[in-house]
Formats: sequence, C-alpha cells, structure tokens
Amino acid sequence: MNKQAPSHVLGIETSCDETAASVVLRDSDGLGKILSNIVRSQIGEHQPYGGVVPELAARAHVVHLDDIVARALQEAGLELSKIDAVAATAGPGLIGGVLVGLTTAKALAAALGKPLIGVNHLEAHALTARLTDNIAFPYLLLLVSGGHTQFVAVRGVGDYALWGTTIDDALGEAFDKVAKMLSLGHPGGPAVEEAAKAGDATRFKFPRPLLNQDRLDFSFSGLKTAVRLQAEKIAPLGEDDIADICAGFQHSVTDIVSSRAAAALERFGREFPGYKKKLVVAGGVAANQAIAAVLEDVAARADGRLVVPPAYLCTDNGAMVAWAGAERLVFGAVDELDMAARARWPLDDKSMAVGVK
Repeated sequence: MNKQAPSHVLGIETSCDETAASVVLRDSDGLGKILSNIVRSQIGEHQPYGGVVPELAARAHVVHLDDIVARALQEAGLELSKIDAVAATAGPGLIGGVLVGLTTAKALAAALGKPLIGVNHLEAHALTARLTDNIAFPYLLLLVSGGHTQFVAVRGVGDYALWGTTIDDALGEAFDKVAKMLSLGHPGGPAVEEAAKAGDATRFKFPRPLLNQDRLDFSFSGLKTAVRLQAEKIAPLGEDDIADICAGFQHSVTDIVSSRAAAALERFGREFPGYKKKLVVAGGVAANQAIAAVLEDVAARADGRLVVPPAYLCTDNGAMVAWAGAERLVFGAVDELDMAARARWPLDDKSMAVGVK
C-alpha cells in the first residue's frame, strides 16, 4: 500500500459505562501512537445495583462527555481544528449511551467539516493489536467481553469471518453473574479472579459445556447454573467456600477456552497456510491472568504467537475507537451524518466492508 498522509483522529467511546475520548496519530508508515486516552469509569454509580443501569450510564455520558473530549485534546496538545476525522462507537452497545457519543461526534464533524467514522465497537477491539503491536493480517481473534465471546478470523480492515461464538452467556457475563450470586460485587470478573487465587480448584467438579463437540462455539449458561446449585447446596458460604467455588469455576473456564483456542489455531493453520499462527485476545476478560496463561501455553504448543494488548486497552476506551477510525480512513470508509446508532451489530456484517457506506 502506498504511504498515506499522517492523520490525527479523535475517538469517542460511550457504548456501556465508560465515557472515553482519545486522540491517536496514524503516521505515514501506518504505525499508531496514542497522544491521549481519557477514560471516566462509572463503576461507582452502578455498584449499588450490582450491574450497569442503562439509563444512568447514558445520563452520565451526557454530563461528562464534553469535558472528556476537551481533556483528550488538551493532553494531546492539539486544537480541535487540527483533527483530521472524528470517530465514535456507533454500536453495538447500550443504545442510549451509543446515541450520546455518536450524536456528539456528528456535531463535531459537521462543525469542523471533517469526516465522520461510525465505528463498530467489536472492530475497535479487533484492531487494537495493530495499534499496540503492529500485527499484520491475517490473525485469529478471541474476543472475550461482557457481551461477546467469539473466535474471528481477521483478514483485513472490515474483513472478518466469525468461526465460533457463545450460544448463551458471554464469558464476561458469566463471571459477573457468578460474582453476583456470591456477593462479590461489581465488576465481577476481577473479583472472581482474585477470590480464585486463594481457592482449591479441585474441590468442586463443574461442567465444561460443549468441550467434546467438534465446533468452536461456547456455552457458559450450564456452568453458571452448576455454580449456583453448588453454592445453594453448601450455604451458608464461608470465605473458603467462596474461594473454592471461584477457583473451580475459573478452572472450568480455562479448560474450555484452552481447548477451543487450540482447535481454532489448528483451523487457522489450515485456512491460512504459509502464515504464522497469531492469536490476539481482546475485550475486558483478556485481563484475566489465568486465561492469559493457558492461552500463552496453547499458542506456544501451536508454534504460534499470542498477542494481548495492555489491560487498559482491553477494556473500553477511546484509543481503540480512534485507531479503528484511522484504519478505515485510509480506505475512505467514512459515514454520512445520518448514520444510525445500532444496539446490535455483528462483526461479520457486510456493512463492515471498507468502502461501503
């Protein structure tokens, strides 16, 4: 590809309970640099409810987004007029929050006369490793978050093939629900991981759904139910009981993820002969150290490479949105100001193809 002019892209992320904005530079060689990355978490507002309340999340975005954008520009040392494009998450996500960010981006793009890029939140996760590690296409993506658990073959910008997904709960959702039933608080994933460190993973034998089936799909609903039944059986729970349940649950999860990842890398080798096997893990659950450890082992056994972006770029942030916008801007894949926000938007949707508005 010919060299492109450097571009500064403002990215806005409001799909759930983080209000975030970032400025990213994509240089003429296609390398990225984060100039600013401001994230305001709403964990404190939602903790009393044990989960994210959509109306509260959207309201907080309205209150704080303008300030977050201003801080991102200030930290980047860039005037708003110097931005080359404005990117914002246009879906999937909580529709109220998505609307706040996308509407703000539209207003900025219209006022500045700059391109608008409506970013698929999942694509932003999928391309983050290219920002952090300059990884080349193709590669295998394991997206693990509160709302998604799937294997995706990433063949290029806007070119994705879904190989496997959850048929019920996403992995992040399962962690959160286990945490809630054990009264570990919100967010659940880090709480379960921490409790598991002190637990005996062999005390309880929890199921590993779909493990022996020849497919790359996931199922966590049955595992979650087994945890609930076991907790009810031995109630009231002491600290050791909670730790052992968390350890057993996480051990089942790592077995499932390890088996699926090995099969997915084997398929990658068949479908992309001549390319080194590369497994990229993205999404909030990618920060789980137990999962990262088993995936490191799987990648090594497959003579492949595991890439996990820094934890602060695995959770929702504006830098990944800005980078996805910069990647799409190279192809002229910009959007009209009447672009609609989408609560659901599969990563392999045909609308993702570059050059298609």
